[in-house]
This record gives sequence, C-alpha cells and structure tokens, in this order.
Amino acid sequence: QVQLVESGGGLVQAGGPLRPSCAASGRTFSMYNMGWSRQAPGKEREFVAAIRWAGSTTYYAGSVKGRFTISRDNAKNTVFLQMNSLKPDDTAVYFCAAAVRWVAPMDSVSDYGYWGQGTQVTVSS
Repeated sequence: QVQLVESGGGLVQAGGPLRPSCAASGRTFSMYNMGWSRQAPGKEREFVAAIRWAGSTTYYAGSVKGRFTISRDNAKNTVFLQMNSLKPDDTAVYFCAAAVRWVAPMDSVSDYGYWGQGTQVTVSS
C-alpha cells in the first residue's frame, strides 16, 4: 500500500494560483496511478485530475481543464496540482488518491483505492 499526505492548501483570492502537493510514502510510488479529487461542503466528492504512473497520460474534469495541471515527480514521491485562475467554486477539500490499475479516464472516486486526508483550499471573491 501507499500512504498519502496532502499539503499546500490555503486561502487565496479569486484569480490567484495555488499548488497543493501530495507526498507519498512507499518504495513503489512510481507504480501507482495518481489523482486529485475534491469535496465541497454538502456535495459529493468529485474527480479533478488524474495522471498515469509514468506521467505520460493525464485527464481533467471539464470544470478545471485549462486551469489546473497535474504533475508528478517520482524521484521525490510527490504529486502536484497546479491551480490557476481559481474561482470561489473551486473551494473544497482537495484529496490525493492512488490507484493500482489504470482505468481511463480515472474520473470516478471508486477508481482509487488509497486516499490522503485532504487539504483545504478556500477561494475568496
């Protein structure tokens, strides 16, 4: 298994950038497909972005495409979510997740077997 810890969330004004990261422990991090999901108050957890283990393939939710970029540094056991042009609707707890199997487009939370505890992202207007 893999352990995931998110960090880098915070309070940011609309239009600003933020880059939360997810630190993974384990000797086989590079073998895992990774994703980011988010959950706003009173709403279901929703898919945000996914990246294949080798970093060669990515997917994004339509609501963030063009604004967010998922990336990974396997040498540092870290996954990033570069968020630009943030909107108040982006406010949520952002969760990092890992999956052994790649099931394109990895856009369902059920595709992931391992989860971090989340990091709060608040976008003010």
